[in-house]
Amino acid sequence: MRRNVRRAFVLAPATAAIVLAAQLAPGQDHDAPAAGEWSQFSGDLQGTKYSPLDRITAENADQLGIAWRWPSPDREIEPLNPRWRASKYQDTPLIIDGVMYTVTTLGLVAALDPGTGRTLWVHDPESYQGFDTRPANGSFSHRGMAYWRGGAARRLLIGTVDAQLLSIDTETGRPDPAFGERGKVDLAADVRQARRGTNFVARRPIVAGDVVIVGTAQADGVRQPDGAPPGLVQAFDVRTGARRWTFHLVPEGDDFGYDTWHNGSAAYGGNTNVWAGITYDPDLGYVYLASSTPSSDYYGGHRPGSNLFAESVICLDAATGGRVWHFQTVHHGLWDYDLPAEPVLGEILVDGREIKAVMVVSKQGFTYTFDRATGEPGWPIEERPVPPGDVPGEWYAPTQPFPTRPPAFALQGAVEDNLVDFTPDLRRRALERLRTYRYGPLFTPPSLQGTAFLPGVWGGARWGGGAFDPETGWLFVPSVMMPSVARLRPGDPSRTDFRYVSGGGLAATDLRIDGLSIFKPPYSHVTAIDMNQGEQQWKTPLGDGPLNHPLLRDLDLPPLGNGPQHTHVLVTRTLLLVSVTYMTTPGGLEIPAWAEWADADMLRQLIFVLDKATGDLVHVVRLDGNGAAQPMTYLHAGRQYIAVAVGGAGTAEIVALGLP
Repeated sequence: MRRNVRRAFVLAPATAAIVLAAQLAPGQDHDAPAAGEWSQFSGDLQGTKYSPLDRITAENADQLGIAWRWPSPDREIEPLNPRWRASKYQDTPLIIDGVMYTVTTLGLVAALDPGTGRTLWVHDPESYQGFDTRPANGSFSHRGMAYWRGGAARRLLIGTVDAQLLSIDTETGRPDPAFGERGKVDLAADVRQARRGTNFVARRPIVAGDVVIVGTAQADGVRQPDGAPPGLVQAFDVRTGARRWTFHLVPEGDDFGYDTWHNGSAAYGGNTNVWAGITYDPDLGYVYLASSTPSSDYYGGHRPGSNLFAESVICLDAATGGRVWHFQTVHHGLWDYDLPAEPVLGEILVDGREIKAVMVVSKQGFTYTFDRATGEPGWPIEERPVPPGDVPGEWYAPTQPFPTRPPAFALQGAVEDNLVDFTPDLRRRALERLRTYRYGPLFTPPSLQGTAFLPGVWGGARWGGGAFDPETGWLFVPSVMMPSVARLRPGDPSRTDFRYVSGGGLAATDLRIDGLSIFKPPYSHVTAIDMNQGEQQWKTPLGDGPLNHPLLRDLDLPPLGNGPQHTHVLVTRTLLLVSVTYMTTPGGLEIPAWAEWADADMLRQLIFVLDKATGDLVHVVRLDGNGAAQPMTYLHAGRQYIAVAVGGAGTAEIVALGLP
C-alpha cells in the first residue's frame, strides 16, 4: 500500500463551518437534476457522497476562503431555557432549484440564498418544547432531511426529536396541510413503551417513490427490559401522510425471525433501531437499512438467541415493506456494534461479474458487500468461532461472520500483536496495562473483570460512513482507532430487571500510557478500497498525531493520525475531502496539553484535501470550533462552493467556502 509523505499543514482563515457539494442523482421522477445540486443528505438516494463537480482542484484548493457564514437561529432560542442547549450542528444542507435548505439542531427549518447565505425563510415547529429532560441519547440532534417533488409540489421531510414526521413546503416554509394532521405525523403512536423524545426520537427519512420511510432512535441507557421501545421502520404516503406499512425490527408474533429471540424475549426486547440512514434503488424499488444493537448494549442474558433483525443489513420492498433479504453482521450483539452508517449503493465488477452492489461499513472495520437484488455476498463471508464468555446467565453466539474481502480497514482485536512497539519500554508498559483486563481477538465478550476490545464503541467507521466514486469503483472510508472496556456489574433490583448492567469505563482512558494509546497507530486514517478487486489501494493517516509527545518526540516516526471523534468524507471528480473533529467532551477523545491543536477550548475541525488516486495530502483547512456534520458541495452562478454545518450551543452556523 502506498503511504503519503509527511506534509506541512496549510491553514485557511479561521472559520466555524465549511460546505462541500455534489450533483444530485436522479430523483423520484427519474429526471436529471440541475447541474451542481445536492438534493439529498448524501447527494443522492444511493448514499454515495459523490459529486462530479471539478472546479476546485489540487492546484487551487489552497485558495479556498470564506464566501459567507450563516448563524443558526438556535442561538436566539437557547438562552430562553437551559434545557434547550443545543448539541452539535449535524445537518448537511440541501441545494434544490437554486435554494439552500437546512434543519438546525433544535429542529428549525430554513431556506437560504446559496450565494450569500441570506435567510429567505425560517419555520420553527417548536419540537424542542415540552422537554423536562434531554432527548434520547442526551442531546438535541437532527442529521438531515429528505426532499420530494411530485408535479408542482416540492416538500422537505424531517424527523424530529419529539418523534414527529414533518412535511414542509419548500416555497413557503409552511407545513403541508394535506400531510397528516396539519403537516405532521405522530411516529410514537401505538409504539410499546415509547416516551416521546425521552426514549424515542425520529431519524432522517428517505423518499422512495411515493412513500416516505423513517427510522427511529431509542435511548441506549434504558436498563429495564420493558423500558425500551422496540425498533421499527414506518412508511407513509408522501402526499397524505397515511400509513402504508411498518417493519418491526424486533419481530412480533408470526414475523420472520421471532424464533431468534428465545423464550419469547421479543415480547419485551427493545432498541434494534435504524438510526444510521436508509438508501434506495428506484429501479428495483428496494430500500436498504442498517440496524443497531438490542437493549442492553453489553448484556443480553434476558434476550437469548441471535436476535434478528439487530445489527443487520435489511432489504425491503419500498412499496409494501416486505422483507426481500437480510444479513446479520453480529449475532446476539454485546459490543454496541451498531451498523453506524447508511448503506452505499454502487456498481462494481467482481471476477467478471457486474454487480449492482450494496456496501456497508462497520464499527468492527469490515466492509460487507452484497448483490442488491439477491443479497448474495460479493465475496464469501465466513462464520468463524469466537471466544466464549463466562458471565452468569448470558447467552453467547458460538460464531460470528467475517468477510473475506475487502480486508478490514481498522485494527481488530485487543491482542498483544496490536500493542504499540515504538520502543521496548513502551511495549512493556502497554502489555502490563492490557493484562489488567480480559482481552483477546475481535468479539471477545464483556466480563465482570472488564474486557478490552478493539475497535471500541466509538472506533472503526463512524456515522459519516464512506463515499463511493462511480468512475473508479473505489470506496473511501475514514475511521478512528479508539479502544473500549466493557465491564459488567450486578444490576440494582430497585432500578432494573437486568441481572447485569454496564459498569462504565467505555472511553477506556486506562488503555493509555501518559496519554498515548497502548495500541498501534494510525489513530485516524482514511482507506481507499477498490471494490472491483476487494483490495485496499492506500491508507493515509489524518494528521501528524502525537509526534511531539515526550515519549515520541525523539523518535523518527511517520504521521500517526490524530484521534478525531467524528469523521466524514466526500469525493468529487477531482479530489477527496475528509472532515475530522477533535473533541474533549466526556466519553470522547481527550486531547493532551502537548497536542498540536490544543488551546483554551480544544475544539477543532480540519478538512483534509487529498489526491484520491494516491492518498497524498494536498491541503488542510482549519476550522474554529466543534463540528460533526457531513460536508457537501454545489455549483451556484458558475462558482463551486464547499459547505458544512459546524458548532454547537451558542456557536452553530453554516460556512461556505469558495475560490476567489
